[in-house]
Amino acid sequence: MHPMLNIAVRAARRAGTIIARGQNRLHDLKIDRKGHQDYVSQIDHDAEAAIIETILGAYPDHGILAEESGAGGTAGAKYEWLIDPLDGTLNYIHGYQQFAVAIALRVDQRLDQAVVYDPVRDELFTASRGAGAQLNGHRIRVTACQNLGNALLATGFPVRRTEVLASYLPTFGSMLSQCADVRRAGAAALDLAHVACGRLDGYWEFGLKPWDIAAGALIVQESGGLVGDPGGGERHVDSGHVVAANPKLFRQILGVLSKQNNPMRAEQASA
Repeated sequence: MHPMLNIAVRAARRAGTIIARGQNRLHDLKIDRKGHQDYVSQIDHDAEAAIIETILGAYPDHGILAEESGAGGTAGAKYEWLIDPLDGTLNYIHGYQQFAVAIALRVDQRLDQAVVYDPVRDELFTASRGAGAQLNGHRIRVTACQNLGNALLATGFPVRRTEVLASYLPTFGSMLSQCADVRRAGAAALDLAHVACGRLDGYWEFGLKPWDIAAGALIVQESGGLVGDPGGGERHVDSGHVVAANPKLFRQILGVLSKQNNPMRAEQASA
């Protein structure tokens, strides 16, 4: 295992322990509202602090971009860690067991290492650029589904970004009418990981943050899938609009999105 991936795994498992213990005292958790339908718990803060401490303890000159604390570490560093300490906070505080820790490393702005850890199922998804993706040490691959009509897709509703919702809703109707079915579980990192290991055939979502996407995106790519933005480009991490699937379905999903006024088209039109 790559030494930096090993540190990410150690950090993710440490955060997972904090998250798991917190489930026993959900009724006592301090929960704050960051914005419209956007919540943060003390567990988010504690898990993030543990991750950052682990990473900077090993690599003090690296940069950090974390959901709760923002930018940290060394500004402008070649190595930058993108951290979501608890992807699926709303699920977590309701006792709905679909959430994960997501940690990715960018080297010169290119995704290089990734971990998504599901503490409920003790499932550790990992990837290193050029070395494939694994689930609990076993190689994983995207599905071989070739037809959108047979595909089980996942998505997420952009409830925190109402300006994106108008673009999203038509795509949901179109996709639902053309695929086998759609799931919405509320944790983007896990949706991407489940595409990578073949539990889902594809996924699309708008209005995310870099830490929501980065780790899962590399894991999908290293499992033989394609990841991009709705316009077919590679701005998904920074734009927050993402599509992921095996190569055949990826093109079919993009074809559906191209017929709608998706956020990428709207942004290009206003540029």
